[in-house]
Amino acid sequence: MDIPLWVWLVTVFAVCLLLAVDLLIVGRRPHEPSTKESTLWVSFYIGLAVLFGVGVWVTSGFDYASQFYAGWITEYSLSVDNLFVFLIIMSSFAVPRMFQQKVLMVGIITALILRAIFIAVGAALVERFVWIFFVFGAFLIYTAIHMIRTSGEDEDDYNENAVIRWSRRVIPVTRDYGDGRITTKVNGVRMVTPMLIVMIAIGTTDLMFAVDSIPAIFGLTQEAYLVFTANVFALMGLRQLYFLLGGLLQRLVYLSYGLAAVLAFIGVKLFLHALHDNNVPFINGGQPVPGIPDIPTWVSLIVIVSILAVATVASLLKKPLKAPSAPEKSEAVEGSSEDSATDSGDTGTSDVDSSSDDVSKKSVEDDSATRRRDSR
Repeated sequence: MDIPLWVWLVTVFAVCLLLAVDLLIVGRRPHEPSTKESTLWVSFYIGLAVLFGVGVWVTSGFDYASQFYAGWITEYSLSVDNLFVFLIIMSSFAVPRMFQQKVLMVGIITALILRAIFIAVGAALVERFVWIFFVFGAFLIYTAIHMIRTSGEDEDDYNENAVIRWSRRVIPVTRDYGDGRITTKVNGVRMVTPMLIVMIAIGTTDLMFAVDSIPAIFGLTQEAYLVFTANVFALMGLRQLYFLLGGLLQRLVYLSYGLAAVLAFIGVKLFLHALHDNNVPFINGGQPVPGIPDIPTWVSLIVIVSILAVATVASLLKKPLKAPSAPEKSEAVEGSSEDSATDSGDTGTSDVDSSSDDVSKKSVEDDSATRRRDSR
């Protein structure tokens, strides 16, 4: 796939233009987007991705289009999984809802820049060394196993990485977010607000996720242009998707299992591809291993979509744990009240009970007085 320089320039310009529009919207009116607004933006970015894939199909053929779609769907799914961590970070730092758009926007821009660097390095390695596919494949399989082993663990606690801890020690940080700016003056001294620390947390966290996602997409396509655009379309609209999904994120209990299966599948695909195009001297004398299939991209696309669809549907069909019913709670409270009333050490409940008795007695006395007046 030969991409002219002007196509790269137009693509980068279009991405910058979309980011500028997003920044303008967020900067002029910080707010929590409504469900309607989030749905429109997410639909817009998904529609752009679909149209871009159609354009690749028309200009370069079905194989490259399927590579883009497979890479985009994989990266988009991994990005949705990232939202779980973003949600935890926002909660840990107690970021006001109206400022969360700004944090996510800066985090996405940081992620795009860092991923572009990763993609450039990865493309250079893939082009020069076939053995890198063994490394990528082994890493993805390891990541898949790790995701399955840790999927049931409690993820509500966020552990700050070394960069954030260093930032807290070096940079003077205020206690509150103020008006949502990154810096402010306190008693004439310029200080940063917690907004900067949260942005660093989002950016560095996404960088760690990129270590997983970049090898995964190189297992689906080795075209740097498709890798870059798939990552762009996966990240664009992620801010609105964060607000759109909201509590639904907690319902996707099997998503991590689905993503683990996808990463394991791509890892195996990378191993097969490396053996198919082998040039490592100690494997089959540095020659391609005969009889090893190279899985077509369209097959990968079907497998990935099927796995993610099953994981999503299974998550939505799973019934959430039921909370104790109201009558049970009432009975428990009544039982505890009766027990407390008999306990001479618990004065609180006894006071309530005696107060209720006084009220009841007074009500009866008032009714009797009223009847006596009426009889007269």
